[in-house]
Amino acid sequence: MSERQTSPTRILLIAAVLLGLVVLSGWLMLPLVNEFIATTFSPGLGLKNAAVISFFVTTITLVVFALAAGDGLLGELQYMLGGFLGFFIVIWLMLAWIF
Repeated sequence: MSERQTSPTRILLIAAVLLGLVVLSGWLMLPLVNEFIATTFSPGLGLKNAAVISFFVTTITLVVFALAAGDGLLGELQYMLGGFLGFFIVIWLMLAWIF
């Protein structure tokens, strides 16, 4: 039971074929990628409207979290303020970017 040895020429040939397939598939995907980029980065919701929506979503979410935690709204206020800022910024920018 001897193992079959692969020659460097065969490995180079297989790598060249795989690289060619990757380049060909990338070239064939260009129209799809172009359409995706045009759709994704088109003007959408805007920063002002996203900020208003984000404020209310963040406020409601953190009130629910505070009530579920058991300490009420004042028990963890110092952490709630940092959490509010973090949630607000993430939700605001994601809404403005996605929608």
